[in-house]
Amino acid sequence: MDLTRLPAAWLRDNCGCSLCRDPRNGQKLFHITDLPQELAIGDVRERAGGASFEVEWVPDGHRSVYALEWLTESAPSGDGRSGDGRTEDGKQLWRAAALDGRLPEADWEAYLAEPAERIRVLESVQRLGFALLRGVPCRERQVLAVAETFGYVRETNYGSLFDVRVEADPNNLAFTGAAITPHTDNPYRDPVPTLQLLHCLTNAATGGDSGLVDGFAAAALLRDEDPAAYEVLTRTLVPFRFDDARSALRADRPLIDVDPLGRIREVRFNNRSIGTLRLSAEELDLFYAAYRRFGALLLRDDLRLDFRLAPGDCLIFDNTRLLHARTAFAESGERHLQGCYADLDGLASTLEVLRREQPLDELAALFEGAGAEQYLGEEITQAQHMLQAAALAEAAGAGASLVAAALLHDVGHFHGPVSGADLMASDGTDNRHSHTGAERLARWFGPEVTEPVRLHVAAKRYLCAVEPDYFGKLSEASVHTLRVQGGPMSSAEVRAFEDEDFGADAVRLRRWDEAAKRVDARTPDFAHFRPLLAGLLR
Repeated sequence: MDLTRLPAAWLRDNCGCSLCRDPRNGQKLFHITDLPQELAIGDVRERAGGASFEVEWVPDGHRSVYALEWLTESAPSGDGRSGDGRTEDGKQLWRAAALDGRLPEADWEAYLAEPAERIRVLESVQRLGFALLRGVPCRERQVLAVAETFGYVRETNYGSLFDVRVEADPNNLAFTGAAITPHTDNPYRDPVPTLQLLHCLTNAATGGDSGLVDGFAAAALLRDEDPAAYEVLTRTLVPFRFDDARSALRADRPLIDVDPLGRIREVRFNNRSIGTLRLSAEELDLFYAAYRRFGALLLRDDLRLDFRLAPGDCLIFDNTRLLHARTAFAESGERHLQGCYADLDGLASTLEVLRREQPLDELAALFEGAGAEQYLGEEITQAQHMLQAAALAEAAGAGASLVAAALLHDVGHFHGPVSGADLMASDGTDNRHSHTGAERLARWFGPEVTEPVRLHVAAKRYLCAVEPDYFGKLSEASVHTLRVQGGPMSSAEVRAFEDEDFGADAVRLRRWDEAAKRVDARTPDFAHFRPLLAGLLR
């Protein structure tokens, strides 16, 4: 990759060194005006066998290191289509037939107990616009507990929670038995609540079935069928209003909102809340024709997904995208839903953290499972050995990445076509666990972690070549594996190893590796190192 072709200011702005970013939180320590006016990329050299590149900057001599994987993923593409996933580009648009009988749903207890299930549910809300939790306890205010599993409750003039049931003096048609056509909630707010939850406590009334329409799919359909109407609805500001004895709310927003690249980002549609538009007669004629066209489209049977909420069902949906509706119901029958609002940014944050925690859960399971077995030819378990190595690195004041490498250096023993047992056989076969482990860890960590892991076997061969007394420090099992792994390095191999960017780190790791075999050693458990690993995840 030719780094000199990249924009210098962009590349320098993304420097991740400790002088440019606080290592505790990753936040930038410089203002854009702190960078030299005539900033330019100077010398560039490969590191770690091409896994990363070091840049020396002109004129200030600052040095930055960039991982090849990051450069490949982040380098300017020219299409400008990056985004936060909130527009139509980040969604799976749907019509009713695509989801009929295949609702994105999950059991409440499984959702609470299994991170993978929570990820699946929250991804459905992001991708499809909704998910349905079944078996949520039918008790008052439980909907708030559901919202708090992924974010924060948005309090409004309705309170933190609202009851959807027949009221004697309703301030909203939702609190009657009337049919409600597809709409989004609270369009008169800025910002609008981006998520809505509805938890069914009782549904014994005749009627009262729920419906959902994908507003993004409907808007895209309007764009295809009537581009002129679509364009009118994206540019016309609509005054949404809500007034009662305690509230006077207003927000002027288009029915279809797009981002600067023209992608659908938000739909606000609520016929009950549109105030008086004050436009020219010509503009009003165009708007009302387009409004009618969109309104008719939203009532199409093929767009509306109908289902009935049963007690214990909790619907979570994107209020900036999906329109919800219900059929009329007999007010003599009992129907009681409790609802609340939350926001998509909280859900997205929780989802990202859950995804980030997945590799840590996987590693923790490795330490508790396969790692609890006997370490190859030694008197301790594999997990005890790796924890001892990490504890020694930590006690020596090593940096976070090297402590992580010490902790994870032998994960390659648990994967790959050649087992540890094959390695320890009398005619042993090298399982290349250093390379297997580094490749596995590269999914989550940068070369500062993976390269010392990849080189830690080579470091043993190196030390046996350059330190005459080092061989005598090896355990019987380590002597055996040294023979299988190629024995002490040749002079040429020594020179090549000394040119490795992370060779010195690998040597330090190797010394802790050899020392981490004490039966009586007391070490922290995996949970102690988990925050450190979390801070290093890419």
